[in-house]
Order: sequence, then structure tokens, then C-alpha cells
Amino acid sequence: MFQPNMFESHHHLLDHMSHHHKTPEDSDHQLDMLRDEEFESKSGGTDILENPSGDDEQDPNQRPNKKKRYHRHTQHQIQEMESFFKECPHPDDKQRKELGRRLSLEPLQVKFWFQNKRTQMKAQHERHENTQLRNENEKLRADNVRYKEALTNATCPNCGGPAAIGEMSFDEQHLRIENARLREEIDKISGIAAKYVGKPMQTMLSSSFPHAPSRSLDLGVGSFGPQSGISVPDMFGAGDLLRSVAGPSEADKPLIIELAVAAMEELIRMAQAGEPLWIPSTDIGIECLSEDEYLRNFPRGIGPKPMGLKSEASRESAVVIMNHINLVEILMDVNQWSTVFSGIVSRAMTIDVLSTGVAGNYNGALQVMTAEFQVPSPLVPTRENYFVRYCKQHDNGIWAVADVSLDNLRPSSISRCRRRPSGCLIQELPNGYSKVTWVEHVEVDDRAVHDIYRSLVNSGLAFGAKRWVTTLDRQCERLASAMANNIPAGDVGVITTPEGRKSMLKLAERMVLSFCTGVGASTAHTWTTLSGSGADDVRVMTRKSIDDPGRPPGIVLSAATSFWLPVPPKRVFDFLRDENSRSEWDILSNGGLVQEMAHIANGRDPGNCVSLLRVNSANSSQSNMLILQESCADSTGSYVIYAPVDIVAMNVVLSGGDPDYVALLPSGFAILPDGPGQNVGGILEVGSGGSLLTVAFQILVDSVPTAKLSLGSVATVNSLIKCTVERIKSAVVCDPNV
Repeated sequence: MFQPNMFESHHHLLDHMSHHHKTPEDSDHQLDMLRDEEFESKSGGTDILENPSGDDEQDPNQRPNKKKRYHRHTQHQIQEMESFFKECPHPDDKQRKELGRRLSLEPLQVKFWFQNKRTQMKAQHERHENTQLRNENEKLRADNVRYKEALTNATCPNCGGPAAIGEMSFDEQHLRIENARLREEIDKISGIAAKYVGKPMQTMLSSSFPHAPSRSLDLGVGSFGPQSGISVPDMFGAGDLLRSVAGPSEADKPLIIELAVAAMEELIRMAQAGEPLWIPSTDIGIECLSEDEYLRNFPRGIGPKPMGLKSEASRESAVVIMNHINLVEILMDVNQWSTVFSGIVSRAMTIDVLSTGVAGNYNGALQVMTAEFQVPSPLVPTRENYFVRYCKQHDNGIWAVADVSLDNLRPSSISRCRRRPSGCLIQELPNGYSKVTWVEHVEVDDRAVHDIYRSLVNSGLAFGAKRWVTTLDRQCERLASAMANNIPAGDVGVITTPEGRKSMLKLAERMVLSFCTGVGASTAHTWTTLSGSGADDVRVMTRKSIDDPGRPPGIVLSAATSFWLPVPPKRVFDFLRDENSRSEWDILSNGGLVQEMAHIANGRDPGNCVSLLRVNSANSSQSNMLILQESCADSTGSYVIYAPVDIVAMNVVLSGGDPDYVALLPSGFAILPDGPGQNVGGILEVGSGGSLLTVAFQILVDSVPTAKLSLGSVATVNSLIKCTVERIKSAVVCDPNV
């Protein structure tokens, strides 16, 4: 009756970049004595130099001064080897022997022919690249001269005289920015060309603005000074300004660039400042921003706070087990970012890429994005932002990623939340660790937040920097666990094979992502909210699944509700994740004995793990059921997420098979503290240390996608979720030992 499901397929964090290595065979047999002209002169490469100098395979009986012998292959032999080369330019010993047998050649002759062919192809490729680089360099030189002349002849629009840089029009300032970018590009291309031709090309760097002052642009969106070292040309890598697919107009892009640079400057200052700008809060355990000091330090910013919005600002730091480059890649890749922070980022999209950064990394990358941020509860409205994200590498191994809203570029829209300069500084530490300092600063209309969540939201624990940093820390531990190889095999149920661990963790990651996209208040996904479902405190949604191997086909219902418990969050988390207490609340287990068959630890906290549970049915006529479960907790919240899985499919996963074809239908719990308050006098009230528990189910009600949803199905789901809630309340509230 109840079958598994999933959300849309996604890029997972554990993918590794492949690296190209030069083969020992190529390095052992470099034919240094042959120039490119020799390859062309000898019948288009049809001659083969036998026993080349320096080769390990040289004939020991050959006299040192004996003239080298060339062997001319037949046309048939050449055609056959050319054809084989297209398919496999690096044949192994077995392939060389087989090819030599067919062509009546010695394996060594075949080997030398392929070596010569590879060297010839490499030389041709380098000549072609050099020609392209020279042409591009000449084009850049011409553009550079043109921009220089335009700036030299600039005139003041008022008096007609020569213009000072501060008096230049915006178009002329843009030309200056473009000129600086081209200078950097010429330098970069000259460096590449020098590697191939053996000497650097001449550039016009010495004649291009030798006395031009370095100056940041101040458009009233931040505070700049000569100490900042940030200027607009730093943003551009190799001129990778990509064509806009959708998003900002061409006229808006210079404004976005300047706004991003200003936001980066403000972020760095806010991340490094102390008191009185930041005020430590002993109750909440985070740093809060002094609005008065902020206005004194950043008087202009992105404009005054709109009516009806309130400020939320916080800062948090932590040392995480991940190197700084990988962290930057996660933040700049929208798929990885939304997966790692799936409990916070409900949905995200890159609208436009204004710069991809320098070759090989994200230094200078600039992206226009939209994202929706959530608390895992239908009682807290999501926050949607339209913003630019800018990544920059600074001195001393520090990277910074800054966000700032672009609402002013679409004045027709009314924003309920806008993002002042926010983001993080990432500092490289030894042994693959990084220090992350996160700043979160927004202005938001939170009047629609339900009363029981108001204390959590007001404290900054719901959307603030602490939640981002603790989530990142936990996910870094999860990744480190997935990559671990020294797993002891003594414990029963521990999955020790790297392939099995990776497949099971990937499946669990997809399960968590699917759960998070259906539990929040967003209705922008594939779900349709049902009106008149008969329960005001339960949100019921539906969707149809047809051709997705990760979802069972048919009509799926999702039901979610949130409520307050006068019990600390840790007690609720321990109760729900423990297989021994599962029969007290899980209606689907039907009173059967639940046993853990396998598990993967996900960090320091023993509660952070992925488990495979078996439900032994109390009725001997019913088959046993397998349940995949992930439990995770940190100081800002915890999750227990599970889904029934097929036994045959899980055997494939545990042996390292592809987990994408395992159908999942996740259900589970999100447990948040109800605020920063403490339990006083043994009596808990809302906001004084209890738990905010969200319960969510996804259930396949009909295996035919074209079927119509019946009211009876909705009533059944409502009854299931209410019964589960009552069982949990009865167990954790009435029994103090739970």
C-alpha cells in the first residue's frame, strides 16, 4: 500500500573531479631529435624511426655512430594504424602485438609508429593554439588602443575641457574598467603563449595608463577607502562575461557589478569588526548587530529600510573539516549549495552569469541568482531573494563570497525580504580544515510567522548565521565520513566497503532533499496545495508522478503539521530515532519488532547516522519491511527522515550499485528549539526551551497517475498524521523517562 518516492534528481556533493595524467610511456619515449619539419618531410609521417636514441628498447648490438634506419610502411599498414589511432592512441602491449600480427609488423615497430604519431599530433595542436593566441592578442591590442584614445580625448560635459577621472561620464568609466580588464587579459594570454613559443610576447602594458590612479567606485552603496584594495577590475578573470540568457538587462549589468564590489567591501568589514558593531548575546550564543553602529559605519548602504520590514543580523564562526577550495565550489555551484543546505534553501536558481572567474577557480565569479529560504515547517513563510553573488580571493589564503539583493533593479515588485550584504569569509587552515565566518543580514516582513515560531525567528536561530554555519559543519562531517576508508569491521551492521557506503549515503541524501522540499511553506515545487482538506492545522498537498525511476508512479499525497511540545529537543530526537521505541509511534510498523541491520556514522554525534532498519512483522503472513533512515542533529535543530525501500533494490545499493533507481517516498520529523529561553522552575512554556516538532508524511494513494483524488484518501492521510501526533505526545510528554 505504502511505497517509496523521491524529489527531482540532483548533483550530489561526493562527485570527484577527474584528473588527466601523462602516461609513463609518453615520458619515456620523447623523440627530442625529431623536429616538426621532420614529421612533415617524411611522407606525411609515414616513415618510422626505428630504435630512436635514448629508448630503452634500443638494439644493444647497434654501433653508437651507426646511421639511424627508417622503415617505410605500406599504404595499407598506414591506413590500418591511422584508423586504430583514432579509436585508441595509446595501445597496450596486447593490442600492439595483435596489430603487428595483422599488419606483418614487429610490436616494437607498431609502438614507435604510435609514439611518433602522438608527438606529431601534439606539435600540430600547439602550432594551431599559438596561431589562435597570436590573433587574439592582436585583437586585444587594437581594442586597447581604441579604449586608450577614447579616454585620452574625454571632455567635461559642462565646460568642454579635459575631464578628470572623477568627472568622467558613466560610459567613460565603463571604458576605463574594460581597458583594465583587457590589460589583465593580454598579460594572461602572453603568459600562455610564452609557454609554447619560448619567449614572452610584447605587450602595451608599459604604455597603457602608466600614471592612472587606482580608485574604487563609490555609488553610495557602501563605504570605500584606499585600504580596501578592492576595485572593479579585480572582479574579472579572463573576460568571461557570458551572454545573458534571462535576467538583468545589459544596462543593469554595470550597476550590478558596482553593487557587488561594494557588498564585498562591506561584508569583509563586518566579518572582521568587533564591538561596538557586534554585540555578544550570552542567551542566544550568537553575535547580534548594533543597528545604530551599523548606520554610522555604513550610512548609505543599499538604501533606507522599507516600511514594514524589520532588521535581522547575526554573525557566527566555526572551523570545519573541508578545504577552502571545496567550500568555495559548494557556494558557487547552485546545485551543490542547495543540496548541502537543503534544510534552509528550499529552491535556488542561477539566473545569469556575468563572470565565471579566472581560469581554474571562482576568483572574480559573479552570478545573479534567486533563492527561497525556509524553516522546516508549514507555519513559517519562506523568504525569497533576488540577489547577486560575488566570489573573490583575498590575501593570506582568504576567500570571500558576498550576496546582496537586487530589488532596486525591479522596482515594480514588492519584496517581503531583502538581503543586505551577507555571506562568508573562508580562511585556509592546515590539514584540510577551514575557518568560516558567516554574516547574515536581512530586512524582512515576518508578520505571517505563527506565534509558536515567533520566538525562534526573533532570536535569529531560524534564518541566522548560526544555522548556516552549524549546517555546514554537520555536512562537512558527513562528507568526511563518506570518504573515510579506515572503517573498523568489528561492529555488527557497519558497512565497510567504500562503494556500498557511497551508494547508501547518496540514496539517503536524495531522501533528505525530497523530504525538505515538501515539508516547508513553499508551494513553488511540483506540489499542489489542496483547499478545503478538512483540517486547518494540517497542510495537504498532492502531485502526480509518471516517468521518474526515483518515484513510484501514481498520485502522491503529502501532509505536514507542526506543534509545540513542552519537552527539550534532544529528548524528542532520541525518542524518534531509536529503533526500540519506533513501535510506540510508527503506525506502519504495526507493532512489529524493529532491528537495525546496517548503519553509517555521520560525524562526532552518535545520533548522526544513516541506518537500514528491518521491521519484523508481528503477523507471520505478512512479509518483513526495510526502512532507510537518516538522523542528524546540531545546536539549531535535528531531523529524523525515513522511507520504506525495496529489499532487492537495497541489496544492489549495499553492493555499490546505482541508487538513483531506488524509488523513495520520504516521511519524517523536523525538531527545532522553540527559542533561546531556558527552563525556569521546571515549567516549560512556549519560548522557554521546549520543542517545535513538524511531522510530515508522503503516501502513494493511487498507482494510476490519471486517477482522481478521492476525499477518502485525504481523510485517511489526515487521520494518519493526527494519530501519529497523539502517540508522540503521549509517549514523550507523559513519560519523563523517555
